[in-house]
Amino acid sequence: MAVTPVSVSHPYPPDLDSDPAFALHRGGKLEVRSTVPVNNADDLALAYTPGVARVCTAIAEQPALVNDYTWVSNTVAVITDGTAVLGLGDIGPAAALPVMEGKALLFKQFANVDAVPIGLDCTEVDALVETIVRLAPSFGGINLEDISAPRCFEVEDRLRQVLDIPVFHDDQHGTAIVALAALTNAAKLTGRPLAELRAVVAGAGASGVAVTRILLNAGIGDIAVSDSKGMIYEGREGLNSFKAALARDTNRGGYTGSTEEALAGADVFVGLSGSTVSEAAIASMAPGAIVFALSNPTPEVHPEVARKHARVVATGRSDFPNQINNVLAFPGVFRGALDVRASTITENMKVAAAVALAEVVGDDLSEDYVIPSPFDERVAPAVTAAVAAQARLDGVARL
Repeated sequence: MAVTPVSVSHPYPPDLDSDPAFALHRGGKLEVRSTVPVNNADDLALAYTPGVARVCTAIAEQPALVNDYTWVSNTVAVITDGTAVLGLGDIGPAAALPVMEGKALLFKQFANVDAVPIGLDCTEVDALVETIVRLAPSFGGINLEDISAPRCFEVEDRLRQVLDIPVFHDDQHGTAIVALAALTNAAKLTGRPLAELRAVVAGAGASGVAVTRILLNAGIGDIAVSDSKGMIYEGREGLNSFKAALARDTNRGGYTGSTEEALAGADVFVGLSGSTVSEAAIASMAPGAIVFALSNPTPEVHPEVARKHARVVATGRSDFPNQINNVLAFPGVFRGALDVRASTITENMKVAAAVALAEVVGDDLSEDYVIPSPFDERVAPAVTAAVAAQARLDGVARL
């Protein structure tokens, strides 16, 4: 799968191409390109019939050979139903395809993983799961993208139960891995271990839940989560099963009011909600506060405002320091998993990815550099090696 832009003439209004984004996307961002020559009859006989029959027969007799004699071992499906596209919402599978193409391009660019963008015209959990399961034999991994919560949790969980290839919902786990890496370095910079930090997460959607879970797994001191109705706590009425589980596992401090009330004295704020947080609330946090205002395109609090009161500030934007960008995680995670033919991606593999990503920063650690650039050539190899090694330790590697 090549990712070079292609030029295709099309009868759409030419004035759209005056916008450089439209000009770049005309004809799509991907093309399929062969890896073997077909220049004569002998080539044809090997690439297709009759030679291909020998390969098909061998795979039928030994199914694992599909990894060696097809594209499966290096190809990921990037799948969406278009219900929760970043910053755009429920726009449907066709309108989401440019994002999926972009994701596939990044897979190739940063980790040489071939990826195929797929938009599914169904939104029911059963239909999504059944469709993806039927597609799975053609791929070495499944990257779920832009599927709205809480359905995304069930879709991923059910696919992980029935498939023996990596399934990874990037909106959840990519964000979580990069956030943990950045917070690990921010905590180091401020001289505190994670176990001494109290965090408040605004947002109980896909990324909010995953960030909370990975921080719990990494040993955060305490963490509480809020949604549009306020803090999530045991006994609050109307919680779905996923929020009820969060209530059981978080909020040891028993906060029951608003996000801003819980921020008083907190060490860490992670914003993944699309809401706003006042300057006064940030000012009420503990000395040496860490603020990750990650909503895009508008952070919960402007970074320049947050910097008046916080030691470290990160956003999801590229025009401010410390961008929490999923591209730092997913290419290397899948590269590592594919390299050892992992049957799944474990929680330990995600934490290992975060640790490796944090270590790339090394001695250059500063307030404006707690996470490396996506263009740092050390990133993907470091994450790849860590994920592959952890897969072997966890017993899910097949190579």
